[in-house]
Amino acid sequence: MATRLRVHSPAVLYFDAVRRAGSIREAARRLHVASSAVNRQILKLEDEIGAPLFERLPGGLKLTAAGEVFARHAIVVLQDAERARSELDALKGLRTGHVEVATVEGVTTDLLPTVISRLREDFPNITIGIATLGSQAIPDTVASGAADLGLAFALPRTAELRQLTLARFRLGAVVPPDHPLARRREVSVATCMAYPLVLAKQDLSVHHLMRPAMERAGADTRGVVRSGSVELSKELARRGIGVAFQTRIGLEADLNRGSLVHLPLNDAGPVYSDLGIYARAGRALPVAVDAFARLLGEEMARREAAEAAQLPVPS
Repeated sequence: MATRLRVHSPAVLYFDAVRRAGSIREAARRLHVASSAVNRQILKLEDEIGAPLFERLPGGLKLTAAGEVFARHAIVVLQDAERARSELDALKGLRTGHVEVATVEGVTTDLLPTVISRLREDFPNITIGIATLGSQAIPDTVASGAADLGLAFALPRTAELRQLTLARFRLGAVVPPDHPLARRREVSVATCMAYPLVLAKQDLSVHHLMRPAMERAGADTRGVVRSGSVELSKELARRGIGVAFQTRIGLEADLNRGSLVHLPLNDAGPVYSDLGIYARAGRALPVAVDAFARLLGEEMARREAAEAAQLPVPS
């Protein structure tokens, strides 16, 4: 006869902390409890489940197959508990909560600060956590429960993520105003090849978006610099070291000052990069997370419309 599994919230909380930390001692430090208390909860869980949840390795703890299964349960339980708490607070008019966001670097220059400022005006009791990652790392971060929302360009579709909002922006060459290309309205990759290039490394979405056009043009994919940072690429373009490539997102201040020029790429047609907001599939969002996602989606739509209408960059 199958046994009935009864798991209490402290055990789930402690298990999730150990999963994230990779050690009982570090999990205990983060939880501000004794290591023995965490260890007891893990042993209790393993006894109740009837299988070890972690492999004890010299470098730390690693989830077993049973641990992977239980981790999916723990993520759902803890995120649903946060949603319930957020909704109860909303009923009381408190509008509290926390939102953890995994994001690409480019949106941290202007887009996210704008949205966070508006969130603080409307919901001053909501707190925000921001982790800056490469696009390729964001899906796992959201699916694992380490972040409530993911914000990234050109993410592939996956069953583990739900797309909340999508805005499309043109990819372009980025040059200083005195660059020979700066007076053009559009450029092709082949045209840019006549000048030194600052290219993105593979962990950035722009690398994958640019690769087909680069291969068709027969471009040297090494570039004078290959960078994993859009901020560094932007600075190198500003100093005239090479032509960089990105959307207008992240260039707002430079474009308004006139210190950089964004030239949309036309490679047998416009080249677009889709900026999306993502949450774990099947998750009902807490009030705080939903409020932040809505404000972010509205701002993305505003900037997408402004670009389509060729208006000045919103400020």
